[in-house]
Amino acid sequence: MTLLKFEQNRPLDFIALGRLCIDLNANEINRPMEETRTFTKYVGGSPANIAIGMSRLGAKTGFIGRIADDQMGRFIHSYLEQNNIDTSCVVTDRSGSVTGLAFTEIKSPEECSILMYRDNVADLKLSPNDISEAYIQQAKALLISGTALAKSPSREAVFLALDYARKHRVVVFFDLDYRPYTWSSREETAIYYKLAAEKCDVMIGTREEFDLVEYFDSAAQRNDERTANKWFDYQAKIVVIKHGKNGSIAYTKDGKKYEGSIFPAKVVKTFGAGDAYASAFIYGLMQGWEIPKCMEFGSASASIVISSHSCSDAMPALQQIQEYIAQYKAEKH
Repeated sequence: MTLLKFEQNRPLDFIALGRLCIDLNANEINRPMEETRTFTKYVGGSPANIAIGMSRLGAKTGFIGRIADDQMGRFIHSYLEQNNIDTSCVVTDRSGSVTGLAFTEIKSPEECSILMYRDNVADLKLSPNDISEAYIQQAKALLISGTALAKSPSREAVFLALDYARKHRVVVFFDLDYRPYTWSSREETAIYYKLAAEKCDVMIGTREEFDLVEYFDSAAQRNDERTANKWFDYQAKIVVIKHGKNGSIAYTKDGKKYEGSIFPAKVVKTFGAGDAYASAFIYGLMQGWEIPKCMEFGSASASIVISSHSCSDAMPALQQIQEYIAQYKAEKH
């Protein structure tokens, strides 16, 4: 894989930036939220899940973010440290903010929804003063996600981090991670996503998310190949477009296209799949694997996570993914 150049003499492999929150996943599955009485608490937020996934795979991982000065914030901080994630740039916000909560409803494996509480959340209080140039300079790769762009001052913090990453040859991954409840309009979303996307090396998102980023383009222009070529005009070298149960397609700046399939799974819930895919896919890229192997690894990780009740707790280790793929191939033949 020569499209991306990772600076090997860096003490950190990977830094994620953005949302740290709590997932409260319904214990009584196959029923609506109105009838659900108990939940299990997990650390959540797409960048948090991806960072946890990367650490479980063996990458030296750090995080940049803000947590609330409350019991939930302390739970998140402790969990990151237990998972060997450097928290030296995780700041405790003392402005009276709260920890974001995501209640998950699991009506069926195919019908899942999330009820979000995002008012006055600590993660969106991340400020440019929290962004350490020296810290970013220590990393081979930086991950940003779309949710952190939704409000100031978090938005400005992301753009400062992007500038530092470009300055110090840090490879930037962009997980689009669109959450409509955090934004005031589609126009606002499209503008800030585009400004961030122009500075990123790898973009990962669903077809629907890319459609939103290209909100001001005509609908006729919104197909996978045109989407990839649009971003290749900027910094992007790889664009991955996910199509749910139909797998994913990766385009590379050298004109190649790769189609990835999904693995069979005993699906408990659908959320978490994208985060698991991203962490394993990114890990593969950082190991220098060919794109198809990275996609296979990502798909296997996603299948493992959607077969579990949790997202963060279920992020698999390297050997677990390898064994999952080997078992699938053995059974297939």
